[in-house]
Amino acid sequence: MINIICVGKIKEDYLSNLINDYCKRINKYHKLNIVELKDSNIKDEGDLILKNIKSGDFIVTMEIDGNNIDSVTLAKSIDLWLAKSANITFIIGGSNGIDERVKALSNYKLSFGKNTFPHGLFRGILLEQIYRSFKINNNESYHK
Repeated sequence: MINIICVGKIKEDYLSNLINDYCKRINKYHKLNIVELKDSNIKDEGDLILKNIKSGDFIVTMEIDGNNIDSVTLAKSIDLWLAKSANITFIIGGSNGIDERVKALSNYKLSFGKNTFPHGLFRGILLEQIYRSFKINNNESYHK
């Protein structure tokens, strides 16, 4: 299973539509679960995130200073991570980042660059990249 734990709710319809579309696409390849957590202070968000991490999950934290890799490398990484663990859990923190306790559990720190994105849009971007990874790993064409 691929889990995405994220802080904050999606309020905009266009982002909900984007996210729902990619969830449907990904579910054709692999089971996907999104856990939305309440915005709060970083410690409380950390507590909520920690409660939703399962033992044995391969944890990928989305961090601005993480590893910035291309789509093909991400696809190969996802394939490798799924071979190591039944679950990959991606974590998108709140506006103040990710609690240090959560970062300490991370198996891989991933970045999509130094830019700051709205959380809903970033969730859509992450889902698109996960979908692209499955297309790459299955040798299926997808627009560039």
